[in-house]
Amino acid sequence: MTRFILHRILISIPTLILVSMFVFGLQKLLPGDPVLAMAGEERDPAVIELLREKYRLNDPIPMQYLYWVGGVLQGDLGTSLRTGEPVLNLIAQKLPVTIQLAIMSMIFAFLIGVPAGILSSVRKGTWVDYIANVVALSGLSIPNFWLGIMMILLVSVNLGWLPASGYESPWVDPWRSFQTMLMPAFVLGTGLAAALMRHTRSSMLGVLQSDYVRTARAKGLAERKVILKHAFRNAVLPIVTLSALLFGELLAGAVLTEQIFTIPGFGKLIVDAVFNRDYAVVQGVVLCTAAGFILMNLIADVLYVLLNPRLRTAQ
Repeated sequence: MTRFILHRILISIPTLILVSMFVFGLQKLLPGDPVLAMAGEERDPAVIELLREKYRLNDPIPMQYLYWVGGVLQGDLGTSLRTGEPVLNLIAQKLPVTIQLAIMSMIFAFLIGVPAGILSSVRKGTWVDYIANVVALSGLSIPNFWLGIMMILLVSVNLGWLPASGYESPWVDPWRSFQTMLMPAFVLGTGLAAALMRHTRSSMLGVLQSDYVRTARAKGLAERKVILKHAFRNAVLPIVTLSALLFGELLAGAVLTEQIFTIPGFGKLIVDAVFNRDYAVVQGVVLCTAAGFILMNLIADVLYVLLNPRLRTAQ
C-alpha cells in the first residue's frame, strides 16, 4: 500500500508543475497593471519603479516563475499585492471556512442522493423511480444562485428561521456557525445529491443483475441484506470516485453560493484576487486547489484498493 501511495504522489508532481506554469503564464495575459493601482492616484514613477523592483516584476517571466516556485518549495506562496499580507496566511484563514461548507454539503448530498439512488434502482419502473429521477433532474437543472435566493426569501425573510447571510467560526459560536452554514450547504448539497443519485442508480442497476445477487436471493437472504450488504457494497466504487471529485470541486470554492450568502471562503478570495489583479493570491489559491484535487483523487484510489480485494492482491 505504501508503494502504491508513493507511486501516485510521484505521478502527481508533474501535474502540479504543469498547473503552476499554466496559471502563472495565463495570468500575465490579464489586462491592466496591478502596480498602477497600488501606486495610488498620483502614480509617481519612482513609486511605480520601486514597487516593480520589490515584487520582481521587471525580471523576465521565466525568472519570475522560478523565483515564485523556489519560494513555494520553502513554504512561501508570496505576498498579496493589495494588502501586503502573506498569501499563506490568507489561505489559512479562508480554507477552513470552505472545508466546513464542503463537508456539510457532502453530508446533505449523501443523505439525499445515495438512498434515493438505491430506492430508484430497486423500484425501477415504479412511481418511486420516476419521482427520484424528476428530483435528480431538478437538482441538476436549478441554478444554485436562484435556489439560494429563494431559500433566503422563504427561510430567512418570511419564516425567520435562519440568518440570511454572514459567517461565524465554529470555534467562537458552534451553534451560530451551524445556522449560518445550513442554507448554503443545503443549496450546494442538492446539486451534488442529484449527481450522486444518478450514479448510485446506474451502478446499482448493473450490480443487481449480477449472478451473486441472484444467488443471494435464491438462498433466502432478506432483501434488505441482499441490497445493502451484497449489491451496494460492490456498487460503491464509482460513487467513491465521484464523491472525491465533487469534494475537490467544493474545495475550489463555490463562488456564486459564497457570494450570495456572504461566506468568506476560497471562492470569494479568488474572485476578489482576479478582479484586483492580485497575482500572488491567484497563484497560491489555484495551486492549493490543484493540490486538493490531487489529494482527493489519491484518497479515492486508496479507498478503491481497500474496498476491492482484487485490487489489493494486484498491488
